[in-house]
Amino acid sequence: MDKVIFGDNQFFGVNHMSEEKARQQMKKFKDIQNILHIVDFINDVGIKTFMVTTYDKVEYICDHIRSNPTQYKDFKINPCLPYAHKYANAVATYGILGTLKKYLQGNIIQSVSKGGIALVKKDFEKMMELLIDAELSMFRGINVETIFLQNVVTDLILGLGVYDIYEVFAQYVRKKYSAKPGFITMNLPKLVDVLKEKEINDSIVCASINKISFRMSGGIDIYKECLAENTYKIIAMQVLAAGAIKPDEAIEFIGNLGGVDSILFGASTNSHILDTKNLIEKYL
Repeated sequence: MDKVIFGDNQFFGVNHMSEEKARQQMKKFKDIQNILHIVDFINDVGIKTFMVTTYDKVEYICDHIRSNPTQYKDFKINPCLPYAHKYANAVATYGILGTLKKYLQGNIIQSVSKGGIALVKKDFEKMMELLIDAELSMFRGINVETIFLQNVVTDLILGLGVYDIYEVFAQYVRKKYSAKPGFITMNLPKLVDVLKEKEINDSIVCASINKISFRMSGGIDIYKECLAENTYKIIAMQVLAAGAIKPDEAIEFIGNLGGVDSILFGASTNSHILDTKNLIEKYL
């Protein structure tokens, strides 16, 4: 797993530090060519792992990579699913049943129409597989290393205690896509305990890890204990704590912490990308 992983939040207007910056980024990256220029740049400077949410514009990125196989021969994409806003917007437009019909095909939809939600529960495993397939169809022909379950789902499952869903997800992405299962979380200690309990080994965990416990359930001390005993590959995200920590200080802290294998970051300018890459390679 690469030490330096590039993320895509800036491409669809997510900036935890400033709503104004988020609006500016959304305006800039409304033009797909501006996104592709950044993707070309990260590849050219040696950042070979790109972590993306499955929103619509990612299909253009995948088309660009497929069209340039020599340039992107060592490039990997780690999809993160589901893209919750897509389904929320679809429900608002089409309703729950209409959304299922839009994204799923086959007998399950007929069952829902005839028998209601009870049959959905019965066929849950198959429905989950179909949803994964629908989300990942845009990545055909792309080198997919790890498939991540977004924290909105990972942590909901963690809170509800329905841990078997993790097993269904992990088994399916290994079998169907020959990819490692990944989980994004705001509660690293609890999730690692559950993954160990369910023996979901050789998976990747991406978690908020930073000096001031921003979006870290339980706080930094319990995270230090977890990382010291952990056997999973760990990706640290939100290391700058939404801009509350300076990059040099933030990344040095992660490097000294131990137990972290990679750092995920996003940036919208070439200079910021290169500066952050250099800091990660210096400290991690």
